[in-house]
Amino acid sequence: MSSGQLLKDSARVVPSPSSGAAARPRRKRLSLRQRRQGAFYAFTGPWVLGFLGLTAYPLGYALWLSFTNSDGLSNRSRFVGLANYREVFTDPDTLASLGRTAVFTGITVPLSILAGLILAVLVNQPIRARGLFRTLLYLPAVVPPVGAALTFKLIFDRDSGAANGVLDLLGINGISWLTDPYARWVLIVLTMWGVGNVMIVSLAGLQDIPRELLEAARVDGASSFQSFTRITLPLLSPVIFFQVVTGIIATLQSFAPLLIALNPTPAGVTSVPQSNYFYMIDVFAQFFANGRYGYASAMLWVLFAIIILVTLLLFKISKSAVFYSVEPESAKNKPRTIGDA
Repeated sequence: MSSGQLLKDSARVVPSPSSGAAARPRRKRLSLRQRRQGAFYAFTGPWVLGFLGLTAYPLGYALWLSFTNSDGLSNRSRFVGLANYREVFTDPDTLASLGRTAVFTGITVPLSILAGLILAVLVNQPIRARGLFRTLLYLPAVVPPVGAALTFKLIFDRDSGAANGVLDLLGINGISWLTDPYARWVLIVLTMWGVGNVMIVSLAGLQDIPRELLEAARVDGASSFQSFTRITLPLLSPVIFFQVVTGIIATLQSFAPLLIALNPTPAGVTSVPQSNYFYMIDVFAQFFANGRYGYASAMLWVLFAIIILVTLLLFKISKSAVFYSVEPESAKNKPRTIGDA
């Protein structure tokens, strides 16, 4: 072998595994904070997109419509300022529908809370088949509101309804349940149909009350009525307050069950009994029967403002009417540490 060949062989370099690995670009590992941020955006991203597209944008668009005379079809709408809002507060029909809604809310919300509380107290007693009774009382609340409304419409139909069928067996002439003056009471019964939801919440509140307090009151000679009014109701007041707030908000916005039980078509809104021509039914009529999208949007924003004001007023009243558990004075004066926070 010649010396030149030896020099060529010695100059040949064989790459080692380590040098090959170093030549490839290393994958940068994400830190724990970056991984957590990625998981956060992955889980919240769909909700944020849905909120922006299905809630924030429609609300903003409805707010813009409320300042126009849009009819929802043509592009000839023009800006009218606060004219729609002035009409809401001066139109006697709109104010009358708002008053009917307020009266209906004032009747159904207390009745629902009272009935739910009574049922909760009954099914909280140590009786046999208690779980079965709770299930049976809660089952009507599982029925969708639209299905319940259609069922009530069939039951109280003048010609073929079950209610008039029972009256015929008793020798009583049939009643037009879905017209004045009976239609309002049918809607009150329809609203009470879902009282199982109120019962479940009240039952959870009752079971959260310490039994030691009730036993101590019994040892001190308090009657069952005194224990209920002096211990149970005060400790249950936060639950009742929650039901009042949510009940008022839901009833003020109640629309689909009422409309379906009375007349499901936009053209038939005018045939709704006068006593049941509520605010949201008037909004529906302005949208789809009259084509006044701007005015109807203003009505919805007025209702939103009323709900906000009523909620704030209820929270103001709750400071003196709702009892929240308070820490003992010894616990208040104790210095707090990071672990306590």
